[in-house]
Amino acid sequence: MKLSIGIVGLPNVGKSTLFKILTKQEVHIANYPFATIDPNVGIVPVPDERLEKLAKLSQSKKIVPAVVEFYDIAGLVKGANKGEGLGNQFLSHIREVNAVLQVVRCFSASDIIHVESTTDPVRDLEIVNMELVLKDLETVAKRHENAEADARSGKKEAVLLRDNLLDIKKALEMGELIVTDPDLVRRHEAMFKDLNLLTAKPQLILLNGKPEEVSDELKNKIRAMKADYLIHDLASENFVPELIQKAYQILNLISFLTTGEDETRAWTIQKGTKAPQAAGVIHTDFESKFIRAEVINWQKLMEAGSWNSAKQKGWLRLEGKDYVMADGDVVVIRHG
Repeated sequence: MKLSIGIVGLPNVGKSTLFKILTKQEVHIANYPFATIDPNVGIVPVPDERLEKLAKLSQSKKIVPAVVEFYDIAGLVKGANKGEGLGNQFLSHIREVNAVLQVVRCFSASDIIHVESTTDPVRDLEIVNMELVLKDLETVAKRHENAEADARSGKKEAVLLRDNLLDIKKALEMGELIVTDPDLVRRHEAMFKDLNLLTAKPQLILLNGKPEEVSDELKNKIRAMKADYLIHDLASENFVPELIQKAYQILNLISFLTTGEDETRAWTIQKGTKAPQAAGVIHTDFESKFIRAEVINWQKLMEAGSWNSAKQKGWLRLEGKDYVMADGDVVVIRHG
């Protein structure tokens, strides 16, 4: 599974600074099967101390960390959904991402022009959220119009689709972020995967400034959005590990590991994934031909000193198709 995050925000809030910080992270692109990396995509390794230790233990030739793709788009402005500025053209570029990272300016600097003339983080957050809502509304309204025409045939499926789309459309017309309405999400979970709505994605807010520049009103606003936040002054701090850790948390992700002479590698999966599906992340055939997994916690493996030693001590577990993977599991997959 590839983790991808779309960066949004008004102009001059620190998006470019953030992207420069992210793309300075060292990662060997050759290790990843991406045919083309556009200039607005940054590939960032997931910091993981376990990899170095396991690689040393296994005398691995290389280390392959999990990676996050960050998609940077042009700054949004009020009215972007109607074509103001460039941001609206690029919102479609982040339809496929797993989460949205919104950068909000909390610092006040007279030499850096604010597109709305004054610094007001709550207002800015609302502007960007409304542009995401209006973009989704555009998508849903088009689909609803088509469904309305199909429903005239009287087919049950067409009528149900029209009604479901109308339910979603009404929520968006009220200015609601889909992700803030658990009942709506539960009712139409499958549809949201198909529609790929921006407001149905988890949001992480990066507050660019110092802690004293962040008001309680702003924090409460973010909590009401069912989002998480970090406070960092982009001009002076290295926060990338914490940012990625937060992204894993909001998306309910963990990593399992493989290690050997060739390589030590981290693999990203959803919490709750069973062993065959985790095996499928390594290779699609491994899921359908899964027999069992040999599993040990990475710290237990380090304590044993080697895979063979762990086996002799009886610390390796043989797990079947119902085993739920845990963060830090080191595995060998046995398959047909």
